[in-house]
Amino acid sequence: LEYNSKTENPEHPDTAEHTPMAIKVYVSADIEGVTGIAHWDEASRDHPAYREFQERMTAETAAACQAAMTAGATEIVVKDAHGSGRNILAEQLPAPARLIRGWSGHPYSMVQELDATFDALILVGYHSAAGSSGHPLAHTFRGTIHHIELNGEQLSEFRVNSLTARHEGVPTIFLSGDETLCAEASVTEPDIVTVATHRGVGHSTIGLHPTDTRQQIRDGVQRALADVGNQPLQPMPDAFRLAIRYRNQLDAYSSSFYPGAWLADDVTVEFETKDWFEILRLLQFVK
Repeated sequence: LEYNSKTENPEHPDTAEHTPMAIKVYVSADIEGVTGIAHWDEASRDHPAYREFQERMTAETAAACQAAMTAGATEIVVKDAHGSGRNILAEQLPAPARLIRGWSGHPYSMVQELDATFDALILVGYHSAAGSSGHPLAHTFRGTIHHIELNGEQLSEFRVNSLTARHEGVPTIFLSGDETLCAEASVTEPDIVTVATHRGVGHSTIGLHPTDTRQQIRDGVQRALADVGNQPLQPMPDAFRLAIRYRNQLDAYSSSFYPGAWLADDVTVEFETKDWFEILRLLQFVK
């Protein structure tokens, strides 16, 4: 059992009042990594197939929240991080979870309002990076982008948000999503707990039964939170070199006018900085 040292009386340690440590958890949820999703129609609000996966996104997010509460979380903030940011059915989340809907325009984007007061970041329904064969819906932020590299390595939305969490001193402890992304996460965040919801093969996915996914999410989140605070935070890189390769040379040309960016070739924009927030600012403003 962990205790909050702020309640202890340093002058009389034997009579100190110990209370369990309050855990504050941030949950960021996407849809392309929920169980079995295989086509863009299923991620699009205006398509009849969307309703099934909206409910599945909600259910898998709710499972993570329920597990966090069981593990001792007293504050949970959920970011609806897909598309319009208006997908999760709020009444199906357990109280007292709070839900962020829509987009503020802040560069933290999919982890808006994340700060150092949180004890852990949980990612639900995430997907492989643009240019990856791990998911039929693999992408990084925008369909105009063929792929993004950070310091020579393929960049996923998971990686962006886990680095943002590190920047705030918050560990990313759990991820659910496609099998390829889970393998990436285990390399970059060695202590992370992952649940592979499905495996992408060409234009298809091979997925768990949704009930099994929700149970694995509950078990995984509880296991991850049981050790929260005891795992070393991975260090931030000393510097960042970002390369965005576009599908269309016109998008690259336009984005190359972002301050400090340059055209490396007809379809690639590059940018260097030692400040992670400047990477996030660039990603917010380029096409």
